[in-house]
Amino acid sequence: MRVLLIGGTSNVGKSTVAQVVAERLKFECLSTDRLARHPGRPWRTPEWEVPAHVVEHYRSLTVDELIASVLGHYDRLWPRIEELVNVHAAEGSSRKGLVLEGSALWPAHVGRLEVPRTAAVWLTTDDALVRARVHAAGRYTAATDEEQQLIDKFLARTEHYQALMIDAIDRWGMDRIDAGGGRSAAQVADAVLAAVNAQATVGRSADGR
Repeated sequence: MRVLLIGGTSNVGKSTVAQVVAERLKFECLSTDRLARHPGRPWRTPEWEVPAHVVEHYRSLTVDELIASVLGHYDRLWPRIEELVNVHAAEGSSRKGLVLEGSALWPAHVGRLEVPRTAAVWLTTDDALVRARVHAAGRYTAATDEEQQLIDKFLARTEHYQALMIDAIDRWGMDRIDAGGGRSAAQVADAVLAAVNAQATVGRSADGR
């Protein structure tokens, strides 16, 4: 394996698990957000203020429109992701192996990959856990009413996205792992590596799961 793709919705733990896996494999670790960023979290932190266009994005669009917007962004981003996968997976490549994580790894795109030395898995978890993480990150209880409304809209998009993603993963017969249940990042990383070691084609284990 030269390339490992780790997909999942926002705040499911992809970045942390990807870092653990990359360290074990001695691979480079990269997020799809670094290739082209779509409006992300709509809450401020001590180091970061929410740009006006991000506020307007979540304020003005319905949840269905937010989903359509992000899926359209992922469609446009896919050629760059595919090129990156091909470069790192190429036989004789001098590049380090790659762990690429991000919500942009949509199952239907990955499912059509026919690239050797490439594996894929998706992380999922209960909506309640994602909600708790977002509330903590956004300091929800201390946020203003307007800030809470933006966080609520982000969460609604995130939960809807995960539901659509799980449906797509299952229709394509691809591997997904529950990243909740109180498991540590190291334990989830163990499950990821076990799953990809059993894969016969990109994202699909040999037993046809």
